[in-house]
Amino acid sequence: MILDDIFKKTKEELEIRKKLLPYDMLGRSLASNPFFPKDVKKALRRVDKEMKIIAEVKKASPSKGVIRENFDPLNIALNYEKNKAVAISVLTEPHFFKGSLENLSLIRRYTQVPLLRKDFIFDEYQILEALVYGADFVLLIAKMLSMKELKKLLEFARHVGLEALVEIHDKEDLSKAIFAGADIIGINHRNLNDFSMHMDLCEKLIPQIPNSKIIIAESGLEDKEFLKHLQDIGVDAFLIGEYFMRQADEGKALLNLIKD
Repeated sequence: MILDDIFKKTKEELEIRKKLLPYDMLGRSLASNPFFPKDVKKALRRVDKEMKIIAEVKKASPSKGVIRENFDPLNIALNYEKNKAVAISVLTEPHFFKGSLENLSLIRRYTQVPLLRKDFIFDEYQILEALVYGADFVLLIAKMLSMKELKKLLEFARHVGLEALVEIHDKEDLSKAIFAGADIIGINHRNLNDFSMHMDLCEKLIPQIPNSKIIIAESGLEDKEFLKHLQDIGVDAFLIGEYFMRQADEGKALLNLIKD
């Protein structure tokens, strides 16, 4: 399965990075580059009928290959910010998504909205990397982690001042997210094993999510009326990447979804 391949490659890459920059040295770099994470929950929690979108900087995906040939991560991020994205998701996985931590750091220097490090995170070192490179929150995929692993990583993220978007795909994942104490829960319509889409997943899972949680809908989102429907059933914000990356002007496409 592709998820297993990505996970294996990510583990191999992480071991190399740990040798090049040991944990204590990585942590020490924060002293020379202090960073104060932004209020992610305030940015994402919906107020009235406001359309909140986390816009994604994404060059490629395992299922679609290269999505954006003319890829300038900083200009894309600035276009998103100018057109009222409440946060920006930055892919940092290099092999299957063609992302990098350097893109995250570059975007951090020139933007003010919260940044999500979107990657396959299973180690505290990756969370510390996210902080060093300028993220305000990290993606934790419940499908990849045990209950105890998810809880440990979420607690560590909060310990260093970050939040986490805990991504779920089914009822079992939701149980993990609630056990771990997740406050921000992302419902991904895309099955990570076969990439099939299940656009009714929010309707199935939202009734089982405690009212206090911030709910993010992910994948397959481009129709404004469908987004409004998801808002009506409890979604706070939307994470959208591929749709924007296929537009001539991603900022204009974003604004068209947001405006009445």
